[in-house]
Amino acid sequence: MDWHSTINGFKSYLQLERSLSKNSIDAYIHDIKLLADFVKEKKSAIQPEQIGLEHLQDFLRWVNEKKMKDRSQARVISGIRAFYKFLLMEDAIQDDPTLLLEGPKLSRKLPDVLSLDEITRMIDAIDVSTPEGVRNKAMLETLYSCGLRVSELVNLKISNLFLDLEFIRVLGKGNKERLVPVGKDAVKYITLYKQEVRVLLPVKKGCDDILFLNRRGGKLS
Repeated sequence: MDWHSTINGFKSYLQLERSLSKNSIDAYIHDIKLLADFVKEKKSAIQPEQIGLEHLQDFLRWVNEKKMKDRSQARVISGIRAFYKFLLMEDAIQDDPTLLLEGPKLSRKLPDVLSLDEITRMIDAIDVSTPEGVRNKAMLETLYSCGLRVSELVNLKISNLFLDLEFIRVLGKGNKERLVPVGKDAVKYITLYKQEVRVLLPVKKGCDDILFLNRRGGKLS
């Protein structure tokens, strides 16, 4: 089992079995080719199924010498693990050499957040004398009250609003639904937007159930 045919088999698996995007597949294949380059540089005849933990540890030292950043190293290790899980599944190997492989420790950067005063001043700065101002106020109040992602906000549906009960249904990542409480200020401005702004828009086809629309009646990007 040589590197070329094994990598091609792995690529077919990613395409047909896991249905990954082209960018994800390219990233995985890049990582495995990096391991193959390491073997070639060491003038070794070791084939993919003969790689052991000690080889992978040497590979990580080799990668580190190339000044690769910790996050890039972690991604490479993830790709190598996926590759050897594939070989296990194909019965090409009996033991997974990546089980005890340790990658770099990644520190998690805390997100920057606005203070309560900054949020209040931002919301209060919106001019609600214009239709777009009313919409923007309703959007920011909803973001703040419900802790939504922007993608969740622009996809929010009227049919998922239960304002009389003070909660909304949100479709998040992975099409997972969750029920989220909504504050009184958000309810107030959503209602104002629906009754005085949205009702006057020429709603485009397919956007009838979308809450927040642009001035042409289409979905916000």
